[in-house]
Order: sequence, then structure tokens, then C-alpha cells
Amino acid sequence: MGKAVEITDSTFEELIQGDKPVLVDFWAEWCGPCKMIGPVVEQLAGEYEGKAIIGKMDVDMNSSVPAKFGIRSIPTLMIFKGGQLVDKVVGVVPKTTLEDKLNAQIEATV
Repeated sequence: MGKAVEITDSTFEELIQGDKPVLVDFWAEWCGPCKMIGPVVEQLAGEYEGKAIIGKMDVDMNSSVPAKFGIRSIPTLMIFKGGQLVDKVVGVVPKTTLEDKLNAQIEATV
């Protein structure tokens, strides 16, 4: 079973450059809604192994990437492809919403 990748300011740019979609969960330990969506992100990491990269970035430990994208509310989930931001969700959403957004980016690759 896959596990979400821990993403840092230093690993972010290289990670999003690939041809697979990359879902980044911007979160913090003290954030209640982040704890609600965290298990969903981990499930997606297992289900999309080999098709997409699912990762998490702690905004308290990494400040430059969240600042670059103007993240003011967490959880914020962003999908990148080929180094570009292609989709974004702020707040807790159903797993199906994230699946639909990921599938749209995976299908666009085929």
C-alpha cells in the first residue's frame, strides 16, 4: 500500500516536474480539518500508486512554497502536472472530488 510522500521546500520543484499528476496536501499538525482529510490523502496514495504522486507538505516546516502559491487556508490541495498548477481545492472535500480531479489529469496524459 502506498504512502503519501513527505514534500519539503527543497524537494517540491523537482517532484512536480514529472509527467504524472502530483497532488500536494498543504497541511499543519494543529489543523483539525487537515486531520479529517489526511486519511483520505493516504488512501489515494495507495490507490494511485504508479499513476500519480500523492504528497503532503507541512506548512509550519516549509514556508517558501506555500508563500509562493499564496496559501492562506489549510487544508489546500493542489494538483500539478508538468510543473504547472492545474487544479486546486481548499478545505475538506469528499474523496470522490479528489478522485475526479486526479482522474481528469491522468486521462489527459493518455
